[in-house]
Amino acid sequence: MPSPKPNFLFFFPDQQRPDWLGFGPGLDVQTPTLSRIAQRGVRFAEALTPSPLCAPARACLASGRGYRDCGVSDNRSDYPLELPTYYQVLRDVGYRVAGVGKFDLHKDTSDFAQLDWYMDGSRLLSEWGFTEGVDNEGKIDGSMSYRQAGRAKGPYMKTLADRGLAEAYLAEHDRLGDGPGAYTTIVPDDLYCDNWLAENGKQILQGFPEDQPWHLIVNFTGPHSPMDVTESMRRSVEHRTYPHAIANDRHDADAILRVRQNYTAMVENIDRLMAEMIEIVQGRGELERTMVIYSSDHGEMLGDFGLFGKGIWRYAAAHIPLVIQAPGAQGGAVSDALVDLTDVTATILDYAGCEPLPEMTGRSLRRVLEFPGQPHRDVAVSALGDWRLAYDGRNKLVLEKGRAPRLFDRQHDPFEQIDCATERPETVAYLGRYLCEVSKT
Repeated sequence: MPSPKPNFLFFFPDQQRPDWLGFGPGLDVQTPTLSRIAQRGVRFAEALTPSPLCAPARACLASGRGYRDCGVSDNRSDYPLELPTYYQVLRDVGYRVAGVGKFDLHKDTSDFAQLDWYMDGSRLLSEWGFTEGVDNEGKIDGSMSYRQAGRAKGPYMKTLADRGLAEAYLAEHDRLGDGPGAYTTIVPDDLYCDNWLAENGKQILQGFPEDQPWHLIVNFTGPHSPMDVTESMRRSVEHRTYPHAIANDRHDADAILRVRQNYTAMVENIDRLMAEMIEIVQGRGELERTMVIYSSDHGEMLGDFGLFGKGIWRYAAAHIPLVIQAPGAQGGAVSDALVDLTDVTATILDYAGCEPLPEMTGRSLRRVLEFPGQPHRDVAVSALGDWRLAYDGRNKLVLEKGRAPRLFDRQHDPFEQIDCATERPETVAYLGRYLCEVSKT
């Protein structure tokens, strides 16, 4: 007998900015799979990461807590094993809880040689709450750990080493220099990391028993820098053009164009892999009772303001895509509700019939999924290090240690270039109440 509980297929790419997808006009990025998910579910147009950095954001997701309480302050911190995860809760109520890709929950990079995923990618999976999975290295962590240890420390670099490609892969990273890198890798299509980890995910999907509910999170390594693509991926984008970077005075326009082309190729490749995995779920007859989620830990600057990567409060780094297809959801809807990544945690637990995690700040999105016009939060917050932001859907307040408050009206200033804090002290005071802890630091 099929399980009455819903399944969860969670696509979680690394460094996906929300405006670099195929929903709006004027941007040549083709994501037909994601568009189909949106047609069957709800797209959240105002989603925010609790923290625009890999390890803290993923800790927030695992715990359902905001940045201050997730136990991970930066990319050199491991997830505290004493902190409960939603993966553990699902496992304890009978779910098969699986994951593949870059988990980033053990992230102590103070000594890259000590980083270890085990050759089968199983290190700490049980402690985090998984019944099975393959945790593989990220791009930089994998190459740095291999270089410093003199051998592979995880399953992906071992695979490259077994095929005689590890040293050439490392040499590509050694040539990166300043910036994100945008090049065509020597790695063939079948060993390209996102393709390789998706194969692991597909094998796990096909092995799930039909009488037990399951959860699978697919932690794609892309579209994270370096912007490395295979030859076939590069051919698909090499003639495309994109808008110029906003307020860039540091980088050559042609270099940014190549970065944006390769980023597009990575996004479209992930969309293709998603289709293959959804097809397996459909073939199992389980799609109607499977929640399909697409989101990301944070965004990517792509040259805007002369910056690449993440870690700052600006839109391209701190806002994320979120699309959810769920049983009972209103298909084809776009919600302007203010949501963040911890709400995904709460939503999964709600649909699985589980109690919230201790001290969880996330709130279930079930009501918004069923009635997309409903509000969710008055203000969403994000933070990292010495700065915090509060966002009410129009106004964004940024408080940073050692600086005066900054306020941006995104309705009239979507690129966040005009500070209006002095002219609107009442808005600063209102949003500041949500960030009162910052004023005490």
